[in-house]
Amino acid sequence: MTIDAREFRNALGCFATGITVITALDENNAPVGLTANSFTSLSLEPPLVLFCVDRTIKSFEALHSNRHFAVNILREDQERLSRQFAKTGADKWNGVPFESWETGCPIIGGCIANLECDVESVFEGGDHVIIIGKVRRMKFDGGAECRPLLYFKGKYGAVARS
Repeated sequence: MTIDAREFRNALGCFATGITVITALDENNAPVGLTANSFTSLSLEPPLVLFCVDRTIKSFEALHSNRHFAVNILREDQERLSRQFAKTGADKWNGVPFESWETGCPIIGGCIANLECDVESVFEGGDHVIIIGKVRRMKFDGGAECRPLLYFKGKYGAVARS
């Protein structure tokens, strides 16, 4: 059976995901970033996470060759950030407040959680590359009112309030 790429994408869109902005520094120490929902935890001991990056994006080389990256997990009111970092060629950092921790990777303010990671492994994955990182530092908002930005069937959403 042949799987149609568009239909496969539609099927995968039935899985609701959180939204992250993955950030790093390029070879000139300029910040780069992209919106990614292909992020997940991998291990608690050691603390590992992974994300997948498309080989065709402009910031691929900076993310693929860097030894560090940051994961910025967006909250429900940060849809604008998700859209901004999903665009190609735009000045993604215009008006985005960020700080740097030990590795220099941009840590975006106001997120539910931020993870600073060292690259542990890189694997081939079809038209993507799978990057595994060991978390070296983190901060998060554990409050009850903290809600993530979600993505489902091509649309943004949020967790229902109880």
